[in-house]
Amino acid sequence: MAISGAVLILELDGSSITNGGMKTMGLGEKIRDLRKKKGISLRELARRVGISPSFLSELETAQGYPSTAVLERLAGELGVAATEIRKLDMRSKLSELRSLLENDPGWGPVFEELARVGRSGKISPENILLRLKKK
Repeated sequence: MAISGAVLILELDGSSITNGGMKTMGLGEKIRDLRKKKGISLRELARRVGISPSFLSELETAQGYPSTAVLERLAGELGVAATEIRKLDMRSKLSELRSLLENDPGWGPVFEELARVGRSGKISPENILLRLKKK
């Protein structure tokens, strides 16, 4: 069962997350969206931030992650607070979930069911949190 839960976590590791049937932008997608809205080419933004165009492409396609310094420079060039785009970085949350699964495989079936219900669109993450907080 822990393997199935790990698969769920890996599914969340992509550039976007399904949120109750609606797609929520991930870190890379948000960077690309902001860049395009500003009318800045990938090469130009990379030059301004001091990174290679290939690394920026990796960031935008969720194949790499920026350091805090790069993230702050990106945010500055894109005209947003670094905290706005930093909250879309799921790595620490995924690490916590992986650790929970590794330490207690009993969470595997819980994550499987959560993923099943989430993919069906029957409940949103917000509604799940509300239900958990009421208990």
